[in-house]
Amino acid sequence: MTDPPVKKRFSMLRSFVLADVITLGNAACGTGAIFSCVRYVERGERGFLWTALGLLPLALVCDVLDGSVARWRRKHSALGADLDSLADVVSFGVAPAVLGYALGLRGTFDTVILIYFVVCGISRLARYNATHDQLADESGKVAYYEGTPIPTSLLLVLILGIAFGTGSVGANLWLGVYSLGNWDFHPLAMIFAISGSAMISATLRIPKP
Repeated sequence: MTDPPVKKRFSMLRSFVLADVITLGNAACGTGAIFSCVRYVERGERGFLWTALGLLPLALVCDVLDGSVARWRRKHSALGADLDSLADVVSFGVAPAVLGYALGLRGTFDTVILIYFVVCGISRLARYNATHDQLADESGKVAYYEGTPIPTSLLLVLILGIAFGTGSVGANLWLGVYSLGNWDFHPLAMIFAISGSAMISATLRIPKP
């Protein structure tokens, strides 16, 4: 009977390639943006919100760069695809939703919509991973996305950034607020509902570059 192979310390970290490190940079940016939003809610200091707004585009840079580096170095790790999806959930799913909450989308209906948006993002990434092999051609490349890619949520970040820069946050959010009993609803939250629905659409096909 042979002894099981001895695992080296930090064996998982040793298995990471450069592209994986960049992917983790994506996750770090998204997490930093979430913490910055929380600090903004706690202290009301605008600098924290500007930090969050700056970190999310940086997360996109990492998201694009990791694939380019993997192709350039021709090195892919077994964890690469899963790392990428999990990082995207943080940076382009949870972080934009927290940003919306921090800027005033805090009504009960708003919160339900933000949760729906995050769930749609998770579902969209899971579907892509599950159907990748079916959709790929002989070279292994997928020709199109089913539903909009989750990084398109940066369009929401841009809208919220403009609102923040013009002081249209909190009680001054664009389109106002409506009360349905004890529940408040900001119509602006519908941009998250539309974005989430587009991500899980089975009929919307986006050519993949």
